[in-house]
Amino acid sequence: MKKEIMITLNGEEIRADVEPQWTLLYFLREILGLTGTKEGCGYGECGACTVIVDGKAVNSCLYPIFEADGKKIVTIEGLATESGGLHPLQKAFVDNGAVQCGYCTPGMIMSAKALLDAKPQPTEEEIKDAIAGNFCRCTGYVTIIDAIKAFGKGR
Repeated sequence: MKKEIMITLNGEEIRADVEPQWTLLYFLREILGLTGTKEGCGYGECGACTVIVDGKAVNSCLYPIFEADGKKIVTIEGLATESGGLHPLQKAFVDNGAVQCGYCTPGMIMSAKALLDAKPQPTEEEIKDAIAGNFCRCTGYVTIIDAIKAFGKGR
């Protein structure tokens, strides 16, 4: 049975009729065509699907779409500058070599963004805690942590 929800997605109010079995990830990718948010495991274990809901990093593969009603959601697409360029955090990832295959990158950046919004100059331990639910099989995390630190210092 469909239900209408209203969300604020990347600053834009959206109303949509949604099905109860949908996850936020399904809605973003399959209904809205926002494919920057990735599905990795589908079980909330890898973090590839991380988005920000009301300021907190969440696994959108586990987030029921009905729970999104009335919430403010930011996806990786929402970080783009007005001219369509990279957000400074994305640029820090590029500049520090924190992107290899890139599959984990959107979720990693969204977890980092939620942390940096709450704590602009986090410690290395706080960074590690914030990205603990995001798995990367390529970089070994050193360059990712360096990128997040560099962004925090450059603010």
